[in-house]
Amino acid sequence: MKPAFPARRAVQLGLTAVALRPPRRRSSSIPVFFAAWLTDELAPHLLALTVADAVQHVARHGLRARGTKAGLALTALSAVGLGSLISTARKARGEVESALNEALGPGYSQRLTHPPSPKDLATPWGQLALPFRTRDPEVVRERNLPYAEGGKRFLLDVFRPAKPVTGAPVLLQIHGGAWTIGNKDEQGQPLMRHLARRGWVCVAINYPLAPANRWPAHVVAAKRALAWIRGNIASYGGDPGFVAVTGGSAGGHLAALLALSQNDPALQPGFADADTSVQACVPHYGVYDIAATSGAEESRYRLESLLARRVFSPDRDPVRFLEDYVAASPLDRVSADAPPFFVIHGRNDSLVPVGEAREFVRRLRAVSKQPVAYAELAGAQHAFDVFPSIRSAHVVRGVERFLDHTYRTWAAADR
Repeated sequence: MKPAFPARRAVQLGLTAVALRPPRRRSSSIPVFFAAWLTDELAPHLLALTVADAVQHVARHGLRARGTKAGLALTALSAVGLGSLISTARKARGEVESALNEALGPGYSQRLTHPPSPKDLATPWGQLALPFRTRDPEVVRERNLPYAEGGKRFLLDVFRPAKPVTGAPVLLQIHGGAWTIGNKDEQGQPLMRHLARRGWVCVAINYPLAPANRWPAHVVAAKRALAWIRGNIASYGGDPGFVAVTGGSAGGHLAALLALSQNDPALQPGFADADTSVQACVPHYGVYDIAATSGAEESRYRLESLLARRVFSPDRDPVRFLEDYVAASPLDRVSADAPPFFVIHGRNDSLVPVGEAREFVRRLRAVSKQPVAYAELAGAQHAFDVFPSIRSAHVVRGVERFLDHTYRTWAAADR
């Protein structure tokens, strides 16, 4: 039986309130994340359902039915809150563009292959109407190609334009999931499909998961995938000379670490001679302070509760073996040789506090010779880009502009 009208509206109002102001208690961070994330990114859909539910109730039961007035009051409050979420999500366009102008220069867009048109900058409402649709006639997906021995955790998918290309720039996507869960089907799909429609070749990988596979198995696998790209991507139309890397959460950590540990033989056992350099990095809501050297309380808690127990070897105490954690920490690997970075993080992130991204960007900007763009998204939760939404649509298009500019700069210098 359907819950009573006031109860349904009260639940929706509660979810909306959590999305607007997520509680900061560590004990509730995971349920808060799920409630706020879905409500925030699906706010237009929930607003339509909220109004439809109220209209349907009044049509069936009239205004005098028990609980109707209370339910309508709750509906109005929910509608105002959801409208506020939608308004905040639309700010992502300006936040991303401001970040790019600051890092690349005010006239950067005129140097792009295709300077953004009004349509490129507009919210694609038609696409957002069906956010979980994955079929795209303009994109071909080659599934489950092995990049190393070891079974399904060493498989990758290639996304390429349906119309054959040659010498296309390449994007490597690394999924998140706290190094313990997840797979290549779950993250980065909107970005990869968008880039493939624009002529890029994209690669999404699986990698071994903890605790069955302890650190550094995860980054070693990512480097093996990068070596596979260098040797094989030309067969799919990609240019092995230009590979950008992206990922979210734990995938953001691995992406940043790839960019800051290029050709490190300690992370390339048995393939030390392979070229594992990357030409750009775009981490989303990444984990950067692995060793907790920033002194942040949340970083220390994550180190002791997750990393030391489930990701690293249990006998590698973070006090006695701190160097192992420092070697895995992008925050402690920043250098002048870093490639161009575009760091993206949500201000309301319940799982990885935004302060971690701010400190990473601060340190990176202090030493890097290359551009470091940073977009801090108002109201955004963790995993805001998993499916098409108002916010993720603007972020995807901004990432495309950053990567296009970086690729054109690299190509001009290379020639």
